[in-house]
Parts: sequence; C-alpha cells; structure tokens
Amino acid sequence: MHAFVPPYLLARIAAVREPEFQHAAAAARATLAAPRPYHPGRSNLELSIDESGALVAEAVPAPDRTIFDAKNRETLPGVRVRGEDDPASGDASVDEAFDGLGATFDFYWDAYQRNGIDGAGGALLATVHYGKDYDNAFWNGERMVFGDGDDEVFTGFTKSLTVIAHELTHGVTEHEGGLVYQGQSGALNESLSDVFGCLTEQHQRGQTADEASWLVGAGIFTDAVQGRALRSMIEPGTAYDDDVLGRDPQPADMSGYVVTAGDNGGVHINSGIPNRAFALAAVELGGRAWERAGLIWYRTLTSGKLSRTANFAAFAAATISSAAAEFGATSAEASAVRSGWKTVGVTPAS
Repeated sequence: MHAFVPPYLLARIAAVREPEFQHAAAAARATLAAPRPYHPGRSNLELSIDESGALVAEAVPAPDRTIFDAKNRETLPGVRVRGEDDPASGDASVDEAFDGLGATFDFYWDAYQRNGIDGAGGALLATVHYGKDYDNAFWNGERMVFGDGDDEVFTGFTKSLTVIAHELTHGVTEHEGGLVYQGQSGALNESLSDVFGCLTEQHQRGQTADEASWLVGAGIFTDAVQGRALRSMIEPGTAYDDDVLGRDPQPADMSGYVVTAGDNGGVHINSGIPNRAFALAAVELGGRAWERAGLIWYRTLTSGKLSRTANFAAFAAATISSAAAEFGATSAEASAVRSGWKTVGVTPAS
C-alpha cells in the first residue's frame, strides 16, 4: 500500500507526550489504525470522419476526473461532488484535488504523450476529506485518497501538487509492471514517484532544473514544524529537523544506506539515494528536466525490461542503457546519468 507520509514518521508523532501536540498524537495513532482498502486496477473516445467518409474512433488526450467527498468517514468512494464538466465546488480540497489531477494528466501527456495513469485514458478518481484528522494521502490501486491533516503538524494534503503527482505515479508504475514494494525495488518505486511528482510541479511552473526546489511535499506542514517539506531530492536528509518529527533520515549516498525491517525495508528512507542521482543528472544537463533526464527515467520505467525486483545497481544500468538508446552512448545525457549514480555511490550492474 502506497502512502505519502511514512509509517515511522506517524509512529514518532503518535508517541509524542507534549500537551500541545496531543491532538496530533491522537490523529497519528488513528491514521496508523485506519483502513486503506486496496483495489488493483474508460477510455475517452471521440468520433471523427476520415477522408473516405468513414467514422473513426480516436483517443482524446483529455482528463476524465471525478472527485468524491468521504465526509470524514473511512469509507470509499464517498459522495460524488465534482466531475469533469462541473464548475469549481468552492471546497478548497475538492478543487485542489481536481486541479492536481489535471496538472498531472497534462504533464504526462505533454512530456511523454501518455494518455492518463493507465496510458489508455482511464478515469482519474479522487476522494477528499477521508477520515477525521487523517494524516496522510494514498493511492489505493484505483483512486487518490486525501486526509485533511490534524492542523498541528500536517495541513491538508491536496495543497501540494508533488503529493498528488507522487501518488498517481504509483499507479503509472503499477500499470507498467510494478516494482516490488520492499527493499531497494520498493525504494525505487518511491523514488520514481518523487521524480515524476517534482517534474509535474516543474512542468506546471515552467521551471528549469536550476530554478526548481526539488522539494517533495512542500506545504503539507503547519508553521509549527521546522521543515521545508517531507523530502528533498537534491539534498536528502535536509527537508526537516524538528523537535516533534526529528530529523529527516534520508541518506544522500550509499555510505548512509539504512538497513531496517521497518517501512518495508526502508522504502521511504533509502529512496533519497536514487532521488539524488536523478536530481544531480538533471541539474548537470540543465534546461527542463522532464525533457532529457525525465525522458530517460520514463523510458526505463516503460521499457518492459525492468525487473520487478530491480535493485539500485540494476536500475542504474537500465537508465544508462536508456540514455544511450535515446541520445547516444557518448552523449552528454548518458554522461550525466553515469555521473549522478557515481556521486551517490551506486555502481551500475554489468
């Protein structure tokens, strides 16, 4: 099950004893206990007339969004509150989710001509106001689900486009064959969601790699938290340092690799290593990161050749191979990818 806030962070909040954070502690405990039902996975069609006068069905590159409201219950899908052709609802969470789904669709179509999460124009579904003070957002195999946060540590999760695109990208990864959510393959699964989450935000803002913050989850913390975001791709381990949350545990390279039985073998922790490899390659290449570094990562994910249990070394080799196939073995792109992996201490598999 893919959720944005790692279980170890929620467990830390749940254990807080300070009186001023007891509401947040209770919310974290409830979030950890709440159900997250998993439902592993309609194309938009338009009729046109060809030169012979025959009717032809053509795929339409447009999102098909529907937003539901769980009314602070832990039951899905909730009540339908906004569809593709409906006006803004006036509920900030509903409208932020609607816009975020659209921005993610636009990114994948504009950058890679991918028609939706499943690549076939399938419906984009989301449920907001899930649970009471629910401290997370997650992809459940068919829809995005957003909690409202506890307002002491976390605000609503629809406020961050990187959160929305991150979770939707778990759907993209699943439709492309998936990566086992354990150990290094699980960390790569998380990293891919961070990569395309950040690229979606950069695409929406028209930012170059140098202009981007490379922050994942900026805006989900309240002002009481000493932190910029949940993760930093360019500087893993620096996103937050707070009395309640502790310090961002992500390592920046393999020398700090964390061996743990928790968090599915550290999928949210060790993802900082491939995250930084990508960000370094993108910054070295410059320009719009989704056009070269992002394209290489996308080609790697969608090649059909990536093992579901790929480790960092295998994924590094696959990205270098994708760079060579797309741009040439001696290209600046291939060199930047090799340099990124070298800097974080990953030796590509032979």
